[in-house]
Amino acid sequence: MKLFRIQGGVHPDDRKALAAGEAIRDIPLPPFLHVPLQQHIGAAARPVVKKGQKVRKGQLIADADGPISAPVHAPTSGTVVGKKKHPAHHPSGLPVLSILIEPDGEDRWIDLEPCADPFALPPAEVAKRVAGAGIVGMGGATFPSAVKLNLRDRFELDTLVINAAECEPYLTCDDRLMREQAAAVLDGVRIMAHALGVKKIIIGIENNKPDAQRAMLQAAAEFEEVFVVGLPTRYPMGSEKHLVQVLTGKETPARSLTAELGVVVHNVATAFAVHEALRHGKPLVSRVVTLSGEAMARPGNYRVTLGTPVSFLLEQAGGFKMNPARLISGGPMMGQPLPEPRAPVIKGSNGILALSAAEAADHPEQPCIRCASCVSACPCGLLPLEMAAHTRAGDLEGAAKAGLKDCIACGSCAYVCPAHIPLVQYFNYAKGELTTREKTKLRQMETKRLAEARAARMEKQKAAKKAAMAARKKAQAEKKKREAEAKAAEPDNAQAEAEA
Repeated sequence: MKLFRIQGGVHPDDRKALAAGEAIRDIPLPPFLHVPLQQHIGAAARPVVKKGQKVRKGQLIADADGPISAPVHAPTSGTVVGKKKHPAHHPSGLPVLSILIEPDGEDRWIDLEPCADPFALPPAEVAKRVAGAGIVGMGGATFPSAVKLNLRDRFELDTLVINAAECEPYLTCDDRLMREQAAAVLDGVRIMAHALGVKKIIIGIENNKPDAQRAMLQAAAEFEEVFVVGLPTRYPMGSEKHLVQVLTGKETPARSLTAELGVVVHNVATAFAVHEALRHGKPLVSRVVTLSGEAMARPGNYRVTLGTPVSFLLEQAGGFKMNPARLISGGPMMGQPLPEPRAPVIKGSNGILALSAAEAADHPEQPCIRCASCVSACPCGLLPLEMAAHTRAGDLEGAAKAGLKDCIACGSCAYVCPAHIPLVQYFNYAKGELTTREKTKLRQMETKRLAEARAARMEKQKAAKKAAMAARKKAQAEKKKREAEAKAAEPDNAQAEAEA
């Protein structure tokens, strides 16, 4: 299959050998599970359980709250201890509302409703079951998967692309999943293609995962609509729009969806979750997480129950062999510092990295020498040095005009910068500040609109009162006039009666 070129990108040391050779291992249940209601993009789920309530594994504990939301299920059987705010996987470290469950150790499932033949279901029913299982994008984006499966209603789709690039250094959870569960992964892929109504499936796997490529090729051998394609080992090959461009030659316009080109992209771990949901009736209550980094005692890939505190996970995996210089949730390029080890594993947790001082390699920021290395590395064709200059000067509108909103925060520019300028931090700050300003402007506009509406309403009420008062005065005047006329006519009436 022909591949197409994309601009930019970098070739960091993938460091995948630390964990790639380790088969997936199970982590035992912790004493308590902290299950956040916000594990996805969109509105937080709405709790449907009470303190003291007994739950079983897979039972709904928080329902989706709106079209862009996802339900949350009990990761194991036990007792709901209560609801409270708990540290979460967010750079701010701010706590989020979570449901605290004390496992009973029995790990008893609810009565599951498997489907023997998902391909006999209408596409809408497949999407409904995926939504009910609480499945979200498991590559890190955590967008509710059913919403993307329903794009068939809005666009003419022809291709499903499965993102199995796993281009971030260190991460190997998708690699191991394909090597150990290739048939199940492919089944989930084909179920999603059925839901989308597409006839072509492309599975893109970077060439540094030869075992995964072989496993998926073998699983797909009997399906002529499935193409397993080896991708150049180049970061950020896993970026949705760039992956589509490499595989199809179609370039997605800025701030547009790949669905507008007829292509929908899903992650390989998401496909496995869809298989589990449709074939076995299991909602998303666990996932595979990569633990890696030179400071990690036992790097590997672990199947972890959602809600498990990272501190417990690290303890069960052997802890650290040295004090880590940096603890990261996700990959080193786009991941975020883990603000609190008590934060739980969630649906989008694909890796926890414990980096040594040599790996972290912190360098002081130096002045930009305008070498344009960042320009060459940017896969979106932007000018990072200009965006950073505008941001440092406080000219956020100028940064936006230079392409800030098209930045995917992949970190390629910062990786190649010889001055060690934290470009991505600048861009994330600028995006956040612009969003805050836009929200403030919208609030001000709404306040002005409401004030003007109130003024118009008061003026209307005043005019109505004035008109009513004028009408009353007119009615009173007419009444008095009639009474005066009647009184003036009384002598004539008396005389007429006398003559009669």
